[in-house]
Amino acid sequence: AKPAAKPAAGAPQAASAPAATVSAAPKPSEPEPVVRGYAVPIGGALKADNEEVWQRLVQLAGGKGARFVVFGTASEDPEASAKQVVDQLQRRGALAEALPVAPKFSWVDLNKVVRDQALIAKVKAARGVFFTGGLQERIVDVLLPNGQTTPMLDAIWDVYRRGGVVAGTSAGAAIMSTVMFRDAPSVINILKGRFAEGKQIDRGLGFVGPSLFVDQHFLKRGRFGRMIPLMMSKGYQIGLGVDENTAAVIRGDEVEIIGDRGALVVDLSAATNKPELGAFNVTGARLSYLEHGDRYHLRARSVTPAPFKLRGDLHDHESPSFRPYYTDEVFHLDMLGDSTISNAMSRLIDSSRTEVQGLAFDVVPRAGDPLAELGFLFRLYKGSDSLGWSTEEFGGEQYTVTNLYLDISPVRLPRPLYGQWPVPAASAAGAQP
Repeated sequence: AKPAAKPAAGAPQAASAPAATVSAAPKPSEPEPVVRGYAVPIGGALKADNEEVWQRLVQLAGGKGARFVVFGTASEDPEASAKQVVDQLQRRGALAEALPVAPKFSWVDLNKVVRDQALIAKVKAARGVFFTGGLQERIVDVLLPNGQTTPMLDAIWDVYRRGGVVAGTSAGAAIMSTVMFRDAPSVINILKGRFAEGKQIDRGLGFVGPSLFVDQHFLKRGRFGRMIPLMMSKGYQIGLGVDENTAAVIRGDEVEIIGDRGALVVDLSAATNKPELGAFNVTGARLSYLEHGDRYHLRARSVTPAPFKLRGDLHDHESPSFRPYYTDEVFHLDMLGDSTISNAMSRLIDSSRTEVQGLAFDVVPRAGDPLAELGFLFRLYKGSDSLGWSTEEFGGEQYTVTNLYLDISPVRLPRPLYGQWPVPAASAAGAQP
């Protein structure tokens, strides 16, 4: 619940101020999770100059001299992909080594290599494990074939349980949940219910535990549109979508966002739907947008903004001192577009408007598609507990937005969506041949 007394917008706040942590729901009754190591899903497209992420990985693994093993398993070119990661880790003082565990290494017997005692010993001696990008199903098929663990995977879990780091970018982030998207290139098709076990979705390796769903390339590719249907299908209440060149450091109950862009937390604990509509729909999905330095507390369903955000502006639409910057009405024609959802959230929290709407639909459906006219209307709106912070302290505007709400409803979009503009009869009659 929102605090009874709230500071005025823009008022400086200490990191320990009551408004620093914003509760989104009562604390669940499940027991405190066992704190083990660090799971670090990276949203993909991790740049070589992202010092915050690379240095944090080395720091979490023990600092200078920390041993890492790197798996290029998912990659089309595992040798080159793993070498790039090895070079970046070593540049920050780690001792990193690539392991030859990949389907693209045609000379490697994967059934033997995941049981090779010399390689397993290297994993167990490490304090950090890194999975490169590519196709996440390759990682799962190699380390957890047919759902059966392998000695190599057991060794990776041993690193994690001893307090080490298990990190991965893109495909290496997708495997962090117990369930993952295996091959789902079309977000709109997932919204239309076109996903099945072993095809679009599959088991993951589960380093973040059974209660958190993780996805990657998230804001860039509008993947909240596929996360919510999967979460509802699998009974997840909390989802974390990490954007490109960004990482989430997850340890036990705590999630910290670091890096260049941001992440979205989806909370379905109070969401509902109407099965009688015959197509996907949801009411009351709670969304929070976090950027670097912000923290999310999984059990409390609460956000702690970065200290520098608390020195900036507080956006509380229920406060008498709220002075919104935006006043115009906005409608998005592609709610699944590049960063549309995060931009809409940042703009809405600093707006006199109470909601913003948008559409998602298949622009070029395949011939004969019986669901060609099925689209989705998105309604993003404020609740009594909606709050935001923003700052320009580091150049540009950075936002933290908590507890906006999202409804998704099926709508019919007749085809064709557009036609030829009619020429007035008088103009046509007077036209020269």
